[in-house]
Order: sequence, then C-alpha cells, then structure tokens
Amino acid sequence: MNDNSSNDYNRGRMSVDKTLNASSPSHSCRYASTTKPNISSFQGSDFHAQIKRITHLIRTNRLTEARAVFDQTEQRNTKTWNVMISGYVKRREMAKARKLFDEMPQRDVVSWNVMISGYISSRGSGFLEEARYLFDIMPERDCVTWNTVISGYAKTGEMEEALRLFNSMPARNVVSWNAIISGFLQNGDVANAIEFFDRMPGRDSASLSALVSGLIQNGEIDEAARVLVKCGSRCDGGEDLVRAYNTLIVGYGQRGRVEEARKLFDKIPVNCDRGEGNVRFKRNIVSWNSMIMCYAKAGDVVSAREIFDQMLEQDTFSWNTMISGYIHVLDMEEASNLFVKMPHPDTLTWNAMVSGYAQIGNLELALDFFKRMPQKNLVSWNSMIAGCETNKDYEGAIKLFIQMQVEGQKPDRHTFPSILSMSSGIVDLHLGMQIHQMVTKTVIPDVPINNALITMYARCGAIVEARIIFEEMKLLKNVVSWNAMIGGCTSHGFATEALELFKSMKSFKVLPTYITFISVLSACAHAGLVEEGRQHFKSMVNEYGIEPRIEHFASLVDIVGRNGRLEDAMDLIKGMPFEPDKAVWGALLGACRVHNNVELAQVAAEALMKVEPENSTPYVLLYNMYADVGRWDDANEVRLLMKSNNIKKPTGYSWVDFSPCG
Repeated sequence: MNDNSSNDYNRGRMSVDKTLNASSPSHSCRYASTTKPNISSFQGSDFHAQIKRITHLIRTNRLTEARAVFDQTEQRNTKTWNVMISGYVKRREMAKARKLFDEMPQRDVVSWNVMISGYISSRGSGFLEEARYLFDIMPERDCVTWNTVISGYAKTGEMEEALRLFNSMPARNVVSWNAIISGFLQNGDVANAIEFFDRMPGRDSASLSALVSGLIQNGEIDEAARVLVKCGSRCDGGEDLVRAYNTLIVGYGQRGRVEEARKLFDKIPVNCDRGEGNVRFKRNIVSWNSMIMCYAKAGDVVSAREIFDQMLEQDTFSWNTMISGYIHVLDMEEASNLFVKMPHPDTLTWNAMVSGYAQIGNLELALDFFKRMPQKNLVSWNSMIAGCETNKDYEGAIKLFIQMQVEGQKPDRHTFPSILSMSSGIVDLHLGMQIHQMVTKTVIPDVPINNALITMYARCGAIVEARIIFEEMKLLKNVVSWNAMIGGCTSHGFATEALELFKSMKSFKVLPTYITFISVLSACAHAGLVEEGRQHFKSMVNEYGIEPRIEHFASLVDIVGRNGRLEDAMDLIKGMPFEPDKAVWGALLGACRVHNNVELAQVAAEALMKVEPENSTPYVLLYNMYADVGRWDDANEVRLLMKSNNIKKPTGYSWVDFSPCG
C-alpha cells in the first residue's frame, strides 16, 4: 500500500470513528442498514435515470464520465453513493472508493460490504487489515459481511483466524459453510474439509460441487468420487450437481481413467425433469465436451467421435476438441474433413490445423492454412515458425519471423526458442547474437529461452558465451540446461570440462537423461578414458535405470576402438540387442583407420556399405587404407566397385563466414 493510500486510510478511520461515536455496534447476522434515509423526495424519474446512467457508464468502463454525472447529481441517496463506490471497487481504485465512503452522509450495510469486499479482492495483508478494521467498527453486520471476511482470511492461508470468525458467527448460512470448507481445501486440509462438510446442517449442490472440485485439486479423486456417490442423490440436482459430475469426469480423463469417466458420464441423464418446480438434472454441453476430451486425450478418437455424433448440438469447443483429437493421433485427413464441416472455425481451429500439418511434415498444407486464416494471432505465427524450424526449413522460418514484425506482430517468449534453434541449425552465430539482443529488449528470458541461448552459442562454438548464460541461470537450471552445456563442450573438444560439468550436475541432484549420457560417453571417447567410459555406461543402466540406445553403444564402440581394443569393440557390436547402424560401424571403421587394422576395417566398411549404399565414406577410407599398406590390387577393386555402384565422392569445400561478430 503506498503512502497516499495510507494517509487516505488514516483520515478515513478518523472520519468513520466520528460517524460511529454515537452508535453502539450490533453484531447480529441479519440484513440491516446503519440508517434508513428518507428517500421520498428522490423517487422522481430523473433521479432513477441518473442512477441508470451512472451504472451504464461504469459497466462500459467509462468511470471518469460516471463520476462526472455523480458529481452533477444534486440529490443523492445511499444507493447512488453505493453504485459509484462499487465502480471504483471493481476497478481496484480503493483509495478513491474509500474517500467517497468516508464522505457519505449515511451508510447502509451494502456500503460497508462493498468496501470490505473490495479490500478482500485486492489481496495483500495491508488490504486485509483494512477490511478487518472496517469489519470490527461496522455498526451492524449481515452474513455477507462475515462470509466475505472469512473467505479473505482463508485465501491468504490464515485458516486459524478464518475458523475463529466462523465459530463466532451468530448465525450461519450455506455460504458460510461453503466458505470455510473451500478455505480448508485451498490450504490442503482435506480432512477438515470433509469433516465440516459432514457437519453441515443443510447443503446445496454448490457445496457438493465445491468439495468435489477441491478434493480433485488436492489429488484425492477417489475420495471425490466417494463423496459424489454418497451425497449426489441427496442434492436437489441442477447445474451445480452436473458441474460436480463434469469436474470428476475431467479429473478421471486427466489421469487416464477413461472407463470410470464413461461410467460417470452415463449416470447423467440425457434428459430428466424431476417434476414441476424442481431444477433439472441432465447432461449439459460441458458433460459431452468433457467426455469427448477424455477419449481424445487417451487417443481413442473412434469413441470420441461416437460421442460427438450423438450430440444434438455442438459448440465451438466440441468441434475443436474433436479436431484436436484427430491431430493428436496424426490423422490429418479426418481432421481436415471435420474442419470443412465445422460451421464457424475460430482462430484456435486454424492454429490447430497449421500445427497438425507441420507436425506430420507437410509444410505446404500448413502454410496454405496459415495464409488462408481470416485472422492470425501470435500463436498462429509461433506455430508456423516452429513448424518450419522443426522440419528444418530454416529459410522459411526466418522469412516468417521478419514478416510477422513487418505486420506489427511482436514476438514473445514462445517465438524466440524456435528462432534460436534455427540459428543453431544453420550454425549462424551472427544471427543468433542478433536474436539474443532482441530477446533482452523484448522479454525477460525464462528457462526455455535461456536453454535455447545456451544451445545456440554452444553449437556455434561460442562456449564462453554459453557458459556465461548457463551460470547466470543459477538454481533455475534444469536437465535441458545441463545437457546443452555438456553437449556443447563435448562437441567442440572440451571433454574434460564436459565431464566436470557432469559431476556438478550429479552433485546438484539433477537426474541425467539418455541424452546426457550420449554426451558423457562421447567426451570419454575424445579424452581416451576407456574405463571411465565403461563405468558411466554401467552407471547409466544400473544406477539410473536408463535403457541403452544405439547411440550409447556407438559411443562405447568409439571409446574402446580409439584405445586400440578393436576386438573388444567388435565383441560389443556382436553383443548389441539390436542391429548396428551407420554410427556404430562408422565408429569401428574410424578406429580401424587410426590403428591400421585393414582386415577389421574391411568388415566394418562392407557393413557400412549395406546400411548406407550411397555413402562414399567407407569406400574412400578402405581405399586409402589399402593404399597405405601397398595393397594396390585391393585398392583398385574398391575403386571399381565404387564406379559400378555409381558412388561419387562429394566435392570438398570450405565455408568461411565473413559476417561481423561484434
């Protein structure tokens, strides 16, 4: 709270105290007014027209005009003051609201409740203290007053005081019980929430809905189901009971318990009237959408479509959920068919189609949908840029990035990781540095942006710059940050630094992933650390439970082979649980070249020729090895084989970047 606000509050307290000197507080829980002004002279149509005008101006966010009309109104009653004060409260302009409140010639209970509610809604201990001050000096309180203050303490975690006030209430209504139960749930006290729910003298379906929702948020979905089954039949039905069922359906869906969600969905009648004068308990649009979402999330688009087709009327959310379900399982044909049938696709629908086609690698159709969008938003641009980057269309990504800014769309924190990743893909340090400057001017870098910056600098060989950002992240570093830094060091020959980073990573209790070990094993290979490499491989399997992938075996073959233990490397290949790929045979062939083992090199080269028939590398390496030992006949055979298979050695070239880096 600022100094001006504090001064207003102090002046307000003196003003309020003066008003109350002659009155003694009465704390009954009933609707009452401090005084009942004579408003017989205020009943003219002009007066009511002024109130309506003030109310309309407030609702249309023209508060200054509303105040001008209020000031020009000569005859005001308590309602006029309350309307104007409520306008300030809704805009969180509490100092102005308090000033008017202090100037009121007469107040009713609504005046006090509006101010107290405003302070509670503004959050913060200072505002809560001011709400409590007004509560304590209020001449007469009703249940709304008590319930508001109880909710205020509950929201700030002060349940002891909330409970003390609850127990002090002269009389409680259902809202009072709901407020204290919601407070327990917001603060994770499930046991007390259930106990107080059971003690409620009378409940409504809103009570049940709030309890079910709170239990699910606290991870107690089975308890929520038990309560709903036990108490649902006793409620009067209606929207709140349906809301409780819908909430539980969504909760089951989020946890993959689709069958239980369906059983609950089937218990809600399609159309049920409990009799004249009673509210109806039946499925609403949210019930149908929730069930569709459960199936779509589980990848069961057939069942989702059955529910969708049974709906008498679908809303935009229904269509979007079904289309997203097809996109989730990469069935873009069905997604497109549904998109064509959709009455009014919104921006979310178009964005989903763009992302879906980009996801399956069809950039042409993704770009077609993107261009045909009636209205693009930032998500549209980010989706298309990310699609280009993922599919390695780096030129397309940078063109879109430039175009979005030309069209007045500013990038956000979701845009930059894709652009930085693109800079990494084309190893363009200068472009990456330019993007980094844009980042610092546009957003406060979060963890994903910092990780993308580390990756970009590391891949471009700027290890020092990558390390600076890495260290600046301090305790915010996650496993991606560590992997990027370790991988960068490994790729550029800083094997010792990479292994030191791995030790630090473990000391910070960050669990490594399979990606971490690919870099660690590669670092061991570069540093010639055979035994340490083997230990890391064993640790990966036994200590961290990571299933070895072919990349790990390729690194282990490289470690052993570089050390001259070529037979051990061959034994490793034979003992692999899957067929060796080009990386494995390439590692062995490279080791054979270093240690001049022609016989084993021939085995590795022939295997590599089968895996990659169009690759000239095994032919060239084997030819050179035969030439080095004077086996010219064998070398000539390799040359002829290369010619007969139409294998051409790519022309060598150098890439020199003349762009400035400063």
